[in-house]
Amino acid sequence: MVDVGEYTTKVIRNTFGDVEMLTFSMKVKDIVHIYYVAARGRDDEEGAVQRILNKQRIKSIKKFILDGNMFVSSFILNWTDENSQPTYTDEEISIPIIPSAAQVIDGQHRLAGLQEALKDREEIGEKDILVTLSIKLTTKQAAAIFLNINSEQKPVPRSLIYDLYGVVEDNNDHAINRANDIASDLNDNTDSPYYNCVKFPGSPRGVGMIDLSTVVSSLKKHLDFNGTFPNYKLRDLNIQKQVIMNYFTAINYYYEKEGMWSSRTKNPFLQNAGFFGAIEFLTTSLIPKCSNKKSFSIGTMKSFLQLDQNDLLTQKDIKGLDGKTARNKVIDFLETSIRNSIPEQDEYEL
Repeated sequence: MVDVGEYTTKVIRNTFGDVEMLTFSMKVKDIVHIYYVAARGRDDEEGAVQRILNKQRIKSIKKFILDGNMFVSSFILNWTDENSQPTYTDEEISIPIIPSAAQVIDGQHRLAGLQEALKDREEIGEKDILVTLSIKLTTKQAAAIFLNINSEQKPVPRSLIYDLYGVVEDNNDHAINRANDIASDLNDNTDSPYYNCVKFPGSPRGVGMIDLSTVVSSLKKHLDFNGTFPNYKLRDLNIQKQVIMNYFTAINYYYEKEGMWSSRTKNPFLQNAGFFGAIEFLTTSLIPKCSNKKSFSIGTMKSFLQLDQNDLLTQKDIKGLDGKTARNKVIDFLETSIRNSIPEQDEYEL
């Protein structure tokens, strides 16, 4: 590539800690001309914090762009060229359009996807994207920005788009996305009885106890547009997460008192069959009762789940049973607690 001149545009100046950041819009064709990737452990230069590129991810991003989409979040670059650099005032910035002048801090896969899409469709080069530029960062400064983006900030759950905008990209995938979001919350929330207990694909051996596929398959039909949760007007992601969290917290209360909740060998709810059976009981029996009482609090659920401390179901009770039989055993155990909470005949007001 050769020098193709200079690009001038309006700029917003701000600071991140002790680093000045310059934000402006830029044509795709110009940014793909000036950027490069410096990977940590491979490139010996200041600011090298990036991971090695994932080809499958680039392919997916390229398709996203060719389908007519564009990015609204900023690309973060670090200007490193020694021979020339941008000039700017409070209102304007001029950027030399020279090859490999700016190191990517955030957005390397998106830029690689744009570069690939540009090969197929030249007009993509005229699209505007948002850029935030710093000049000659140290590796420590670049790492601080990189970690701020990739550690402190989390992507919005995909299924939350439906709650916010009332639309989903694919109705068939909505319930699966929603179940995945709930599984992530159960696993990542430090207050969750299932904290670090969900086994995600690719997890190291011995990490997690409940398969992600179990969480998703047990929940998805109940989260669909005509499922149990929407039918009881429990539609929002945060409400659904709280109902499920409160439910397992109520069960956890009885098992924790006996020192059994964290035991892989004693707690049946740390098995796939136990989790699946618990969700079936929640959706068929407990949600209707809580709805009638207009309360899904932990206290309300505990008032229905009056589990006998001396007769708690254990893994020993379902050991050796096939999956369906084990799930039914769990459901029967929880149903018994509901029956125990029903008032006696002489307690009813007639």
